[in-house]
Amino acid sequence: MNLVAFLAAASQPFFYGGQAVIEGVLMRGPQGWAVAARRPDGGIAMRQEELHSRMYRSAFFRLPLVRGVVGLAEMLHLGTSAMIWSASVKARAENVEIGRGAIAATLAFSMVFSFAIFFGLPLLLGNALQRHSTLGFTLVEGGIRAVFVLGYMYLISFIPDVRRLFQYHGAEHKTINAFESGAPLTVEGVAPQSRLHPRCGTGFLIVVVFVSIVVFSIVGRPPLPLLILSRIVLIPVVASISYELIRLGARHIGNPVVARLMIPVLGAQYLTTREPDASMMEVALTAFKAVRQADVSVGQVEEIIV
Repeated sequence: MNLVAFLAAASQPFFYGGQAVIEGVLMRGPQGWAVAARRPDGGIAMRQEELHSRMYRSAFFRLPLVRGVVGLAEMLHLGTSAMIWSASVKARAENVEIGRGAIAATLAFSMVFSFAIFFGLPLLLGNALQRHSTLGFTLVEGGIRAVFVLGYMYLISFIPDVRRLFQYHGAEHKTINAFESGAPLTVEGVAPQSRLHPRCGTGFLIVVVFVSIVVFSIVGRPPLPLLILSRIVLIPVVASISYELIRLGARHIGNPVVARLMIPVLGAQYLTTREPDASMMEVALTAFKAVRQADVSVGQVEEIIV
């Protein structure tokens, strides 16, 4: 297969996606993205932008495995921008000054903290608890990581603000499910839809846990500094493989075998989604309709994690 044919094969029909932000929802399409947030006065604020970077436009970045790393970078880039904007919407209404630098620093600290907790700590505990078997060490490390991820999701769900974020997450899924099933893009059409979705970022994290066990087992058990370095270096590899598996599972969810394999992916979403109210679904619809309107003339776009 020549390069042109390979690139053409990599470009497949698209599924919209996005994520929840503070009192709002981000939606992403092939040409642009939109984020809508509920203002304290009851109105809806919205921001909409086109995607100009080659990361979003180039066929190369849609190639298998490459697109997994790009998808991770995209979620961090757009998600951070949308989160900062939604926080500023709430802050302005409450006459609170929040600098973009302060928000960005908080998010950066959160990412470093997350890596330390979900990758570093399981590694150290696994190394301490299982000293003889390399396979046993990798399984213990992966098991601890799974417990930490699921436990963290469960515990933060009791925080009121996080619970509202999870409701907006549910609104995002319901809106995309309504669109993909052909239901009316109204609150009445969105409300009956499932709050679970096979391409959810929560499910992606669950797949990452399982894939990391396989990938990290190949590394073996070198000295601790090299072990830590391997976990950092192999994050893009784990993310790429996990992305492809999520993508494959979503496309073949109707297959009975695939449907059973996807049970953990869907089940974990009960921890990070909640049933939204009508006002939340209205916000999700506002963002989706804005980005959809900009893409109505596009025939093919790429699949992304929601």
